[in-house]
Order: sequence, then C-alpha cells, then structure tokens
Amino acid sequence: MFLRPKTYTARYPQWMVGRPLLYMSSALASLGDAMFGYGQGSIASAQVQPSFIYRMFGKEVTMAQIQAGQTGVDPFIQAITVSCLNLTALLASFIAAYLCDLLGRRMSVRIGGIMYFIAALIQIFAPNLGALIAGRCIQGLGVGILSMTVPILQCEIAPAHARGLFVSIEYICLNIGYAVSAWVGYGFFFAMPSEISWRGPYIVQAAIALVLIFWTFFLPETPRWLAQNGFQKEALITLADLHGAGNVSDPKILATYAEIVGAVEFEAHMGQASWRQLFTQYTRRCIVGITCQMFAQLNGINAILYFLPSNLTRAGFTISRSLLYSGACALIYCSGTIPAMFLIDKFGRRVFLLFGSVALAASLSIVGGLQYYADSLPLGSARVSAADAIFFGVCLYLFFFGATWGPGPWLLGAEIFPLRARAKGMSLSTGTNWLFNFIIAFITPPLFNALNAGYYFVLVGFCIISLVVVWFIYPETAHHTLEDLGEVFGDKVMDDEGPAREQAQRSANAIQRERSGLPVITDSEVTLQPSMSTTPTAKDEASIIMKERSSVEPDV
Repeated sequence: MFLRPKTYTARYPQWMVGRPLLYMSSALASLGDAMFGYGQGSIASAQVQPSFIYRMFGKEVTMAQIQAGQTGVDPFIQAITVSCLNLTALLASFIAAYLCDLLGRRMSVRIGGIMYFIAALIQIFAPNLGALIAGRCIQGLGVGILSMTVPILQCEIAPAHARGLFVSIEYICLNIGYAVSAWVGYGFFFAMPSEISWRGPYIVQAAIALVLIFWTFFLPETPRWLAQNGFQKEALITLADLHGAGNVSDPKILATYAEIVGAVEFEAHMGQASWRQLFTQYTRRCIVGITCQMFAQLNGINAILYFLPSNLTRAGFTISRSLLYSGACALIYCSGTIPAMFLIDKFGRRVFLLFGSVALAASLSIVGGLQYYADSLPLGSARVSAADAIFFGVCLYLFFFGATWGPGPWLLGAEIFPLRARAKGMSLSTGTNWLFNFIIAFITPPLFNALNAGYYFVLVGFCIISLVVVWFIYPETAHHTLEDLGEVFGDKVMDDEGPAREQAQRSANAIQRERSGLPVITDSEVTLQPSMSTTPTAKDEASIIMKERSSVEPDV
C-alpha cells in the first residue's frame, strides 16, 4: 500500500549497540504502558477532590461529605466519565492490528504517544465534563494502540529464553506509571482549593508523552517487521545490533536471520490468517487469549485501582490519608511484578495463574469481610483499626495480582498465536481486555452503591471461576519454542499448510548449509508477512554489510 514505508533509517547512537539498546528499547517502549497506568491513578485521585467535583459535576461538596460518600454525583455519570476511555481503547486495539503491520511497530508507538499528548492538553484545560470526556476518549485511542503494539514489539525483540522477563518489564512499567500518578496526585492535593490540584497531574502526563514521542525517533524497528517489508539488510543489522553487539557475522545472528528468511517464505505461501481462520483453526488459542484478559478484569483489578482513594475513604480514612495510602498501595503493586520477572519463565504461566486465582480470592474475601465490619461502625476514629486492616488486605491483593494475573495475560496474548495470526490474535486478546475493562469501570460505582461490601464477594466468585478455567483449559506455554505451540494447543492444520511449511524449511536449511558447521537455532520470535522470492542469503547479506562497515561507517 502507498502508506507502507519505502525507506528505513536507524538513528540510535552506535554506543548503544548491544544490551543497552535492547533493554533501553524494551523499557522506553513500555512508557506507553506506563502512561496507561498513570491515567488510571490520575482519574482516581481527582474523584475525591471538591474542586474537580464542582467543575465537572456541578456539585458543591465538603471534604466531610466526600468522606461520607455523600457527593450527590450520579454514579452512572461517574461511571461514564471513568469508562469512556475503555470504549475508544477497544476500538483502537482492533485498528492497531492493521496499523502496526502497515506502518511498523515504532511508528504505531509514536502515533499512540501523540494521541496521549493531545489528550493530556485537552484535560489540562478542560472547562467542563464534556471536554474531560472528549480528552479521555482521545486518550483511549492512544491506550488501545499502545497496549496492542508494545507487547508485540517486546516479543519480537526479546531473546527466546526471556519472553516472560521482557513482557514483565512492560507490566512493571505500567505499575510504575500508576505509582507515579498516585504520588503526584497526593502532592498536588495540597494545592487545594486551586484547580491545579487535579489539573497538575495531567501536565505530568503530557511531559511523559513527549518523552515517548521523542524516543520513537531513536527506537529501532523490529527485525521481523523489517524482514517482512523488504528491508533485508536493515533486518540483519538491527538483529546484530540488538543481540550480537553489532557483529553481523555472529553465527547465532546468521542462524536467526536464516530462520526469518524461511518463515517469510512460509508466510508468502500461507498469507495472513483471516479472522474466520483465527477462530476455526486456532480455536483453543482464541479461548485462552480471550479468557485470560477477561478474567484479568473480572478478578477485580480495576474495580480496585480506578476507585482506590474512594474505596479507602469508604473504609474510614480521611481523604488525605486515602491518597497517601493509595501511593503506598501502588508501590506494593509494583513490587509484586518482581517475582514474575524472574520466575514466570522458570515455573510457567499456568502455575502463576492458578496460584494467583487462589490468592486473589483470599485477599478479596479479607477486604470484603472487613468492609462489612467497618460499615457497622460509626464514622470517625472508631473505624480506624478496621480501615488499617482493609488497607493491609488491599496491599495483599495488589501484590498477588501484580505477580500473577497482571503480567500473565499480556504474555500469553503475545506468545500463543502463530506467526501468521499474531497481530489479529493479539488484537483480539487486547480488545477483550478493553471490553471488560469498560464493563468493570461502568458497573463498579452503581454496584458499590447497591451492594457495598458485597461487591467484593462478587469478584471473589470470578476468581474461583478463573481457577477452574485455567485448570481445565490452559496448557503450559513456558519451556516451548513458538513453533512447538501448535502441538501444545493441538491446532487444526489446513490442508496446504504442510507443503508450505516444508518448502519454507528447505529454504532455511539451504542457508544453513551455506554456512557449514554453524549451529541451527530453532526458537525465534518472528512475525512475518509476504516476502521476496529473491531474498539474499544470510551469508551474502553479512558479506555486503561487513564490506560497507569496513569502508564507511553507516549512519546509525
């Protein structure tokens, strides 16, 4: 198509080549997720501020009325204000399936960052609720694009043995974003009664978006996307710069490049999977991709995060103490991701999710039971001891979620789908996340209003259901190459897939034979599309690039 890039230029400095480039690319691309986490916290802290409630909902309230939950704000209007972002994120996640394949991963990240920046400006100067909702809707477009693109980028640049680590880096960045917003919200709270107390956090959001946009001009494109789109030489250089310290003659780099060539030819024969094929040929993968994100929401995380200061105020804390403790909860949430970073590749995804379902059900039961007790006490100092215990229960919940059902679904969605269906599969999984994110954000205010502490036990029920689903449906995907997952899931194979795969394997083997004596690497992270019948061999590409580098250092 005419929008597809015709040239590619790498702009990262040469001193970054190797592990610094790999880890900086992973961490800074994850700023996209950090901004979503930041958005969760900023709207949560704003909802307990009198100036925000007056400006957006026209209700003059005191701090005491907010603490008693007597703001007079229609819970459905509050629900729409919070959840509108999720609807546009749902739409954008499906658009991103085509955008990141057409324009590339780094351009998609850039577009998401620009959307975020525009949204932040609108919310900084929002004069009324309509403008705020418009800003959150635009922010949702950026969230949807980034939440679908960043996990694919992570898996495509990650070493084969560290997929869990790299997606966990992405998720801990999301949690750090939430933590930063909680502490920024607490700091600006003391600017009351000025409206800067809730507008200030959006200024910080705009600054973070600018950092992400700036970095995309240096972020390397993934070798897999480059190979799909005719940039063979650039794909080999980028692969070497990320994983081989810039040495394009490294045997492992050449072996991985040979696999990419073979997989590209497989894609040329098979083409991209249609949406119908996604559901009929990869049925079990779709069930896992959909349900993992569905239960990530139904297990209650955004019922807690979107309304955390409000929930702590309901428990019995003052508003300032609720904001302070929200910041402490956010730090616990971040720390929960650390075990996943180092252990989810070792013990497996299934074990983490099963343990998580049990731990979340127990934590929510503690919070719900204590909230029932707190509701029977008069407002004021009598509730402090119960509120402290509720705070402890919330911290337990956030730690266990951050370690299990937080990063797990994003990792599964990015790795379980085959090469020809990865973009659509990830889009389907991410779209499910935003659909149920919207549902939870929309129903939580009225359900808390109607059920009070009983709502926590509704979430406990979903945790138990998720345990059953994982036990009976989810296979273990750790310790398997991406190519092995077809056997793990027992996919239905189309009649013409076998010959196409054999021909692709013959092409890869031919390249390997030209490099006699070099080891064959079988596990590569590739997302590939139509390619060229005249693809140069890995050895040819390496020879050409080495000659170029020996004469004139390329402009990178």
